[in-house]
Amino acid sequence: MAEDPPPLVSTDWVERHHRHPEVVVAEVDEDTWAYRERGHVPGAVPLHWRDELRHRERLAPVAAADFAALMDRKGIRRDDHVVVYGGSNNWFAAYGYWVLRLHRHPRVSLMDGGRLAWEQEQRPLERGPGAREPTHGYPVPTSRPALHVDRDEVLARFVAAPEGTALVDVRTPAEFRGELTAPPHLPEESAQVAGHIPGAVNIPWEEAIDPDTGRFHDREHLARRYAEAGATPDREIVTYCRIGERSAHTWFVLHELLGYPTVRNYDGSWAEYGSLVDVPIARGPG
Repeated sequence: MAEDPPPLVSTDWVERHHRHPEVVVAEVDEDTWAYRERGHVPGAVPLHWRDELRHRERLAPVAAADFAALMDRKGIRRDDHVVVYGGSNNWFAAYGYWVLRLHRHPRVSLMDGGRLAWEQEQRPLERGPGAREPTHGYPVPTSRPALHVDRDEVLARFVAAPEGTALVDVRTPAEFRGELTAPPHLPEESAQVAGHIPGAVNIPWEEAIDPDTGRFHDREHLARRYAEAGATPDREIVTYCRIGERSAHTWFVLHELLGYPTVRNYDGSWAEYGSLVDVPIARGPG
């Protein structure tokens, strides 16, 4: 297997390689209903976005020691090539990819098109648990790469998008304008106030995806769309949404597909920022 796999692999690549002893396919989603009831890529292991990839006690990614224990439970070794995919056009799978990179897993890819493409192409599905034995000894990550940003740095360096920076709000236009504090189906997860961080531009995450196939648009299309909004590779870019999962999808586009050198995900996102006391907030179209 390649030492440095590409960040994006095709469904065809996955079908040809998913049985390789150094490849682990993982289905990442907000629940495991589809994995259990509709089937999954043969041999794939489930990763539950909330219960396994989030911190046990606070709004944050899974802690380093818990991440290492999770890898052991799933039978994932440090040298394995992990390929993630999921439903919702890889919304939660991209967050899983980001968490794996955050904890320095060296070989990770996202399957282009996710579950939608795999099913449309009538590729094989398997029911039941993925056939991997637990392992032992995954090393606890000791440091994290600069892939995320916290509220203090956002407030100090990115509000109003000073020269050389860009804030990309990937939520729906209604959330960005301040008409909603959360998606309509998640009213219980609202922030205290509505709006957006001053200086942010609104590029909803799904603009990167062909809705008919679930696959990413070509790189030329993507680069043009983000550049038109002022998100260019010469800037320090922060992506955010409501709780950091949609923005991880846009982080993947900018950092992994387009190769922008400095892109970070504000994983606290609007759930945190919109509940802070006495911080600047903007409303309207921007």
